[in-house]
Amino acid sequence: NSLFTNLSSFLYVTVSLCWPLLEVEPEMYGEVKSPQYPKPYAPNLLEQWDLSVPEGFQIRITFTHLDIDASPGCHYDALTVYNGKKVLGKFCGSENSADGHHPGTEPLLSPGNTLTLVFKSDSTNPERHQNVGFSAHYQAIDMDECAAEEPEDGSEPLCSQICLNTLGSYVCSCHHGFKLQSDQRSCALSCNGGLFDEPKGHLASPGYPSLEQQALTCRYVISVPDGFTVSLNFSDSFHIESIDTKQGPECLHHWLQVSVPDQQPYKLCGDRSPGVIVTSSSSVTLDYHTDADGWSRGWSLDYSTHRVQCPSPGSVAHARVTPTLNQYLYRDHIFVRCDTGYKLMMDGEELRSFSAMCQSNGQWHLPLPECHIIDCGEPERLLNGGFEFVSGYQNQYQSVIKYHCNQPFYAPLGENEVSFTCDADRSWRSINDLIVPPLCLPVCGQSLNPVSGHQRIIGGNVAQANSIPWQVLLSISGNRAGGMVIADRWILTAAHVLTSGGSTVLANSVRIYMGLNTVEDPLPSHVNPTSIHIHPEYNNPNLMDFNNDIALIKLQDPVTFSESVMPVCLPGDGSALVTGDIGVVSGFGITNEQKRRILTNRLKYVSLPVVDQGKCNASVIEEKNKKPDTPSLTDNMFCAGLPEGGKDSCQGDSGSPFTISHDNRAWAAGIVSWGIECGRQGVYGVYTSVTKYLDWINKTMQEN
Repeated sequence: NSLFTNLSSFLYVTVSLCWPLLEVEPEMYGEVKSPQYPKPYAPNLLEQWDLSVPEGFQIRITFTHLDIDASPGCHYDALTVYNGKKVLGKFCGSENSADGHHPGTEPLLSPGNTLTLVFKSDSTNPERHQNVGFSAHYQAIDMDECAAEEPEDGSEPLCSQICLNTLGSYVCSCHHGFKLQSDQRSCALSCNGGLFDEPKGHLASPGYPSLEQQALTCRYVISVPDGFTVSLNFSDSFHIESIDTKQGPECLHHWLQVSVPDQQPYKLCGDRSPGVIVTSSSSVTLDYHTDADGWSRGWSLDYSTHRVQCPSPGSVAHARVTPTLNQYLYRDHIFVRCDTGYKLMMDGEELRSFSAMCQSNGQWHLPLPECHIIDCGEPERLLNGGFEFVSGYQNQYQSVIKYHCNQPFYAPLGENEVSFTCDADRSWRSINDLIVPPLCLPVCGQSLNPVSGHQRIIGGNVAQANSIPWQVLLSISGNRAGGMVIADRWILTAAHVLTSGGSTVLANSVRIYMGLNTVEDPLPSHVNPTSIHIHPEYNNPNLMDFNNDIALIKLQDPVTFSESVMPVCLPGDGSALVTGDIGVVSGFGITNEQKRRILTNRLKYVSLPVVDQGKCNASVIEEKNKKPDTPSLTDNMFCAGLPEGGKDSCQGDSGSPFTISHDNRAWAAGIVSWGIECGRQGVYGVYTSVTKYLDWINKTMQEN
């Protein structure tokens, strides 16, 4: 125990030495409640609360509730409020009680910064008395020392001239022309003008308008930012001692001198107000001088500032200069906006926007720009078409062009002719707000020199120049085949002509000739392929299975169609072959001449009817019975030819077109695929049916 006691003492001394007590600032607000509030208070209570706030503040206490047993003069139970020894109030009862003395809702204000509350109850209160006591809030209220009455003992007031209340205290100030003395209360006449840099203000001589006899030399400087000019407006009450002469008042001993930079200073005196003086300067110096012998009442003035004026900015052709003002002053801005279809230009460069500011020297900081008509630039060229100007000049705003396609080989998608106008946003736009020029699509299946005799069987005819412009001659490692143009970068042909031993031939081994009517030596320039696309389900390494005998060749560069080279139409959705339809098959394959079969160098064509599928299949089955290695006929093929023979496609024609005409357009019905000998009686030429492969053709072209 002794050790514990000593250790405790040591700790207490140590803490006391290390942590000195700090002075606590009085609270600015708080709450006071009777014991056990809001439960009834006990008998024989005597409680005291000493409230204080910082110096320079009073205490305002507001009772939120008071319920104390009432008695005459609050003799028994009471809450007494003291300021020092002075009683400010003694309260008991409740808000609605007939006797007692209730404080009500009005707050109580202490004269100083302290307040004491004493609450007592006598012994007559029963244990379960229903009176609950009181609850009150207090807060610090700034004391207005300046509002105090003049002291009756003849002592000087707080401030000799101006008293300014501050939070918790007060400060003294002086009228213009007086200076606060070292006692911080009294004021004495002083000439302390200083610098005035506000946009407007008031100046007066010391002690104005009292008549003073005191030697003074005062300087007042009014200096405002550049771009503003100062005007002085003297009051009517003006008096500076002067000597009257015939020329007017002479300022010998007392004067007010006005000095403006770059101007001769001048003196003012007499008893006539100068009125308004416009200085046209941002800086004015006023020197006021009096001696101890004369009397001057002095002067006062209000000064104001006005912004420097700039000249009218003028106008700009094809533009609006805003805002439109009667006068343009310092820091005013003007903006130039070109009319629709024009652009802002200055010194050869285009501006996104333009504004100019009136400077402090009265000049605009930038000259006005010009507005030049905008130029949409060269219209976008139309592939396989062109345009012509309908109105306007040199691609300028509101110039109008009309696009056209190179007919009859190309036709526009949609409208026949589309007009575009140079718009204000510098783009060429159509009346439908399109910015992309029209698309010129190839005209398919329309030969300018069509073959004749489509309605009756004729054969072995030599094609006239440009009569079958979609015919293609393929040379594959020296072997001849055919094909047909179906788009500006796509050739349709048979798969078997582009395979060898089950493998696709190399693209660089294929030569493509278009627009030929005669094969001459040497051959004209050829077109190069970039890729070969065999139908994925074609499998015919031994030339025994010609199902899916179809292929596409993509050209390295697009072909521009002309009279000699045009595409054939692909079948429309839902197209179907009808037995007896007459089609035209063409090519540079083997032909009969003078009972000899030779490879023709002239493009030939023959008109053949579509054969009934059952009849054709029967002829193939009959042949298979004789020669088991004869290929089979599938639903992806059809036959064309004559039962008596003599008219047929042959070697060298493979891949060439079999076309049927409808509404003066030729569409690709079939591709020369295979046959049993050439033109033999009782058998027919077999063709790949194009209608069966439309989805594959379109998919392949879109993906490649």
